[in-house]
Amino acid sequence: MAGQNGGPWGGGNRGGDGDGGRGGDGDRPPRRPGEGTPLPEIDQLVNRGREQLRVLMGGGGGRRPGGPGGSGSGGPQLTRGTLIIAALVVIGLWSLMSVYTVKPEERSVEMFLGSFYSEGDPGLNFAPWPVVTYEVVNVTSERTESIGSSGTMGDNAGLMLTTDANLVDIGFQVVWNINDPAKYLFNIRDPELTVRAAAESVMREIIASTRLQPILNVDRGVIADRAHAGTQEALDAYESGITVVRVNLQRADPPLDVIDSFRAVQAAEQERDRLERQADAYSNRVVAAARGQAAQVTEEAAAYRARIVNDALGQASRFTSVLTEYLRAPEVTRRRLYLEAMEDVLGGIDKIVFDPAVSGGATGGGVLPLLSLDQLSQRNAGSGAAAETTTSGTGN
Repeated sequence: MAGQNGGPWGGGNRGGDGDGGRGGDGDRPPRRPGEGTPLPEIDQLVNRGREQLRVLMGGGGGRRPGGPGGSGSGGPQLTRGTLIIAALVVIGLWSLMSVYTVKPEERSVEMFLGSFYSEGDPGLNFAPWPVVTYEVVNVTSERTESIGSSGTMGDNAGLMLTTDANLVDIGFQVVWNINDPAKYLFNIRDPELTVRAAAESVMREIIASTRLQPILNVDRGVIADRAHAGTQEALDAYESGITVVRVNLQRADPPLDVIDSFRAVQAAEQERDRLERQADAYSNRVVAAARGQAAQVTEEAAAYRARIVNDALGQASRFTSVLTEYLRAPEVTRRRLYLEAMEDVLGGIDKIVFDPAVSGGATGGGVLPLLSLDQLSQRNAGSGAAAETTTSGTGN
């Protein structure tokens, strides 16, 4: 543009003098109304920008070849300062790529040419890039995997078969975090899928060995603890570097298709249990009463047997002692037995025996009869009581 006739403002020919190629008054750019100085040409602005760029690139203050003060070099020159600046820029970029920061809740894994090298602690760490690379892992935050009808593995993931051939819909959560970042990154490809698969497998094994009723009622906490321990054991076998914090058993219900029938069965079972308890209570009461009566009869029979046996032993012992005395003195023993027998026979008879020698002969003429008023009054009282009894019976 500098060598062409007529500038962009319609001026005359431009020269190559020391005034920057500006000619006379005919070469000046037109002035705007109200201004006393002309506007600079576009070529001058472009040339000035080139000169400044050449100075920055180490080309000095030389102009284009053939121009006044030109040095004859047409491109930027590499100097020592330029190389130092470029080296500093490269070193800065390399340092920026090699130095990294690890937060307190994080750990870093450094890899030398893709293989495990070391673990970085919280703070400022250095990994010379590109030979050593790193990856930062959060090891304190808890991750949650939901398994069941509302989980991510499908609507049938929570349907499990119990040991008594019943279906139960289980919904639970596995809360986990990372305890070994190196194992977590290198030993398993998909950590979330691994945790879900291990937890579901362990839960199915537990449910398959448990009856339905305890799952729905009393064994929910026990099942959650067993699932926690089993899942952790499975993940440790994989060397996954994962810690299972807890297992939350959220739901244990029959399938929706049979829940009404299941509730009817549950109500029938509860009614059966109630009737069984009532029958057991009645049985216990009746059996206890029968056992008490049997024990009483047994004790009475034992007492009767003991009394009869003791009485028989006593009579036998008396007979033996009487026999011994009889053998020693037969006449005396015979008279004694006779008197004891007569005492037993006549002891309850109301009679008076008179000795003829004392009463004055065989007729008993010497005995004076005596009226006993006591016996007469007792006899009259007995007759009156008998008459009252007879009257009462007739009136009724």
